[in-house]
Amino acid sequence: MGIPVISICAILGIVPLYVLPALPGLQSVWIIMLVGIAFAMQQSKLALFTGTTLLFFCWGILAAQESVWPMNNLTAGPLQAEVAIAATDGATVHQGYIVRLNGKRWHAATGITLYGNYLPQKACAGQRWAMTLRLRAVHGELNDGGYDAQQNAFARHQTLSGRFTQAEVIDERCSLRARYLTSLQASLSSFQWAPVMLGLGMGERLNVSRDVKNLMRETGTLHLMAISGLHIALAASVVWLLVRGIQFFLPCRWIRWQTPLLAGLLSAAFYAWLTGLQPPALRTIVSLTVVAALKMSGRQWSPWQVWSTCVAAILAIDPLAVLSQSLALSAFAVAALIFWYQWLPLPRWGGMRRWRPLATLFYLQVGMLLLLLPLQVLIFHGFTLSSLAANLFAVPLATFISVPLILLGMLLHLFPVATLEHAVWFAADKSLSGLFWLLTRLPDGWQDVDERWQYITLLPWLAIIGWRFRAWKTVPAVCLAGSIMLAFPLWRTVKADGWTLHMLDVGQGLAMVIERRGRAVLYDTGLAWPGGDSAQQLIVPWLRWHHLRPEGVILSHEHLDHAGGLPTLQKTWPAMWVRSPLRWAGHLPCFRGQRWQWQGLTFTAHWPREEDSAKGNNRSCVVKIDDGEQSVLLTGDIEAQAEQAMLSHHWRYLRSTLIQVPHHGSNTSSSLPLVQRAEGKIALASAARYNAWRFPSAKVVRRYQKEGYIWLDTPQSGQISVTFSQHNRHILRLRDHYLPRWYHQWFGAPVDNG
Repeated sequence: MGIPVISICAILGIVPLYVLPALPGLQSVWIIMLVGIAFAMQQSKLALFTGTTLLFFCWGILAAQESVWPMNNLTAGPLQAEVAIAATDGATVHQGYIVRLNGKRWHAATGITLYGNYLPQKACAGQRWAMTLRLRAVHGELNDGGYDAQQNAFARHQTLSGRFTQAEVIDERCSLRARYLTSLQASLSSFQWAPVMLGLGMGERLNVSRDVKNLMRETGTLHLMAISGLHIALAASVVWLLVRGIQFFLPCRWIRWQTPLLAGLLSAAFYAWLTGLQPPALRTIVSLTVVAALKMSGRQWSPWQVWSTCVAAILAIDPLAVLSQSLALSAFAVAALIFWYQWLPLPRWGGMRRWRPLATLFYLQVGMLLLLLPLQVLIFHGFTLSSLAANLFAVPLATFISVPLILLGMLLHLFPVATLEHAVWFAADKSLSGLFWLLTRLPDGWQDVDERWQYITLLPWLAIIGWRFRAWKTVPAVCLAGSIMLAFPLWRTVKADGWTLHMLDVGQGLAMVIERRGRAVLYDTGLAWPGGDSAQQLIVPWLRWHHLRPEGVILSHEHLDHAGGLPTLQKTWPAMWVRSPLRWAGHLPCFRGQRWQWQGLTFTAHWPREEDSAKGNNRSCVVKIDDGEQSVLLTGDIEAQAEQAMLSHHWRYLRSTLIQVPHHGSNTSSSLPLVQRAEGKIALASAARYNAWRFPSAKVVRRYQKEGYIWLDTPQSGQISVTFSQHNRHILRLRDHYLPRWYHQWFGAPVDNG
C-alpha cells in the first residue's frame, strides 16, 4: 500500500474514537489486533486495507485507555509526585504534568491543573516541584449543544485537577521560554496592544481582554489570535527566502535544493517551541514535516493526498486529537479550500490583471464563509457576515505587517539594540491600533442559527457538486427530494399535545425550562460569578439553539445560584415577565394560592405565604405545573421548616408526578413527610459534582429511592429532559441516552460528589 492508502486507513481507524459509546476492554483490543494482523497478512488488497484500519483502531483505543487510566486510579487518595510546571497565573492556578509518581518515572502524558493554593515561592514554567497531591477526574457540565468540557480536556491531555497539600521546589530554574517571555513582557509593558502582540507572537492569550476577544469573534477574525499554520508557515517562509537568497552567492557544488526547505522546517519547529508547543502549533509542525518529506520524495502528490497524509500523521501521533475542535476546524478549512478551488475555480477575465490579487482574496473569503458554515454552526451555533469584509483587510494587515513586525521585534529582543527594537514594537502597536480601529467600524454581523437549520448549511457543498455534475438534468428526482428534505424546517409542525421539562446542567445552581408548542418559561436562572453568569454562558445559547424564546421567568428566591442569570436574560429578552416572592420592581407576585395559565398548563403557587417576612431558602416560591393528568412540583431551595408549614392543611394539593429535589439534595430539606406526601415517581436534583457541601446527600438519595422514586441528578446524567404526553412520559438523560460517548462517562470514584 502507498502512503495515501495508509493515511486513509489511519483516519478511518482513529475517527471512530469520536463516536464510540464505550471503550473496548484490553482483551477485546488484543482480539481485534490479532484479527487485524491476520487480515494484513493476506494477499487481497481489501483484506490488507481492513487489517491496517483495525490496527490503527487498536492504536487509538490504547491511547484513549492511557488517558482514562489515571482518572480512575490516581484519584483515590494522596499521592507523592514530581510535577513539572507548564504554566501558571502567578497566583493559585498552575498547570503541569507528572514526571515521577511515588518515586518511579511516569511515562504517560498526564496533565494536571492545580487550583486554590499559592506555591511557597514564585513559580514559573519549567520548574520542578515535589508535591503531595489530591487529584480528581475531570467532570464537565453537559447540555445539548453546549460547550463540552470533558471532550476538550481529553483533547488537551488535561484530565486531572486538584490541590496540593505540600509542595517543595526541586529545580527552581525557569525554562528558557519562560525567561524570554518575562523579559518580553517587561519590554512591551508600555504599549497599548501588548497583550495582543504577546498573543500573536507567543500564544499568550490569557491577558487579552474579553472585549477584544468578543470583537474578533463577532467579526470572524478570532483565528488570527491563534498560533496557527499561518504564523508558523510565515516564519518558515521567511527563513526559506533568506537561505535561498544566500545560495545565490554560493558555488553550485555547495547548493542543495533541500537546504532552504530543511532550514524553514527547523525554524518553524523552533518558533513552535518558543510559543509553548500549543496543540495548533504542534499540529502545524507535524504537517510541515509531512509536506517536506513528501516534497523531498521526488514524486508528484495531489492536494487531497497531502491533506490526508497530514491529517493521518497528526492522528497517528496523537489519536485523541480527533476530539479537538481546533483540529476539526483547521482540517475542514483546508479541505474546503481544496474543494473550492478544484470544483469552482476563479474565472480568468481579460483586462482584470491589476485587480487579480484583490479578486483572489475576496474569492477566498467567500469560499471560507460558505463552505465552513456546517462546522461553524455546529460548534458556535452561528456565523458572522462581517467576516467577509473584516478578513479582506485583517488577514493582509496581520499577515504581512503586524505579525512580521512582531516576529522581527522578538528576534531583535535577543540582541542589545533597544532603540531599534522599540521602534519595531511601536510600529507593530500602531498597526494593531489601525486594525482594531477598522474592526470597530464594522457593523455587528453575528447571526445566530438554531438546530433546525444545521442541515441547510450543507447547501453550498451540495449546490457546487450538483452544478458540476449537472444533477438537475441527470437525477432530477434526487434533487427534488433533497430540496424537500432541506426545506424541512419550513414545513415542520410543532406538536401541541406534549410538553417537556428540561433541567439544565449548570453546576451548583438551578435552571429549568418548561417547553410547550415552541415556547418556554424558566424556573430559576442559574448562578453568577465575577465576570459572567449561567445565562450568558449556557442558558441563552441553549434557548437560541433550540429555537425557544422565553416568555417569562419564575424566580424561586434571591440567592445567586438561582437568580444569577436574570439580568442577562432580561437584557436579551426585555419583554418577558418575571414572577417571584421578592417584591422587586417589575416582578409579578408568587405567593400561596395564586394561579395562572400558560399554553394550556395550570401553574399554582404553594409557598411562601404572602404575610411571611422570612428571606432566603425558606421563602422559595414553590410552584406546581399541571396538565390535568401529570404534574411537576418545583421547590427551589425550600428547607424542612418551610416544608412542614407548607404541608399543613395543603398536602393533598402537592401530589405530583415529578419533584425537583429541594436545595440540591441537602440534608436540611426533603423531609420524609414531603417525600411521602408528594407521592411522585421521579426526583430530579441539580448540583455540581465537586461541590463543597457534598450535595446531594446520600441519605436524601436513599430516602427518595425507598419511597419508589426514580432518582436522577445532573452530576450523573448531565441535562435531564422529561417529556409528558397523554398517559405517558419519556426521560432523556444526555450523558447516557442522547450523547453516549466514552469521554462523557463518569470517571473516578463512582459516587464522588465532594
